[in-house]
Amino acid sequence: MILPNGGIGAGPDHAERLVRSYRRLTGSELLPGSDRSGSLVERLFLSPIVVLSHGTEDDPVLNYGNQAALYLWEMDWDTFTRTPSRYTAEAMERAQREQLLKKVQEQGYADDYTGIRISGSGRRFYIKKATVWNVTDEDGSYAGQAACFSEFEYC
Repeated sequence: MILPNGGIGAGPDHAERLVRSYRRLTGSELLPGSDRSGSLVERLFLSPIVVLSHGTEDDPVLNYGNQAALYLWEMDWDTFTRTPSRYTAEAMERAQREQLLKKVQEQGYADDYTGIRISGSGRRFYIKKATVWNVTDEDGSYAGQAACFSEFEYC
């Protein structure tokens, strides 16, 4: 999916932050065994693994979603990247989500997370075995949080 601005999602700096932070915290590769053809930005955006992130605002706003995330949440890039991340969960799921994000903030990452999320059209889905991690910039400063998962089912 090529975005209206001619690009495919985040720029190389953000893609590198996501991949580097994931590797540093988990000891694993975000894109394991992925084909090395194409740029990191392209490989991340086209990965079948759902990858999304939000920034550091008081009410964090999504700042990245790869093609799999945009498809699952049924949003285009512009809508997705203007959405407060709390709206990816139904109101009744938000307290659980907040507890998870606080745990990640303190510990660096959490894996094997499961929870119900909601798409832009209101379609509910259950994510399984998600990893959520803190994203840091090149200087090690906190730059937000990200999540990835490949297993989900519609409710």
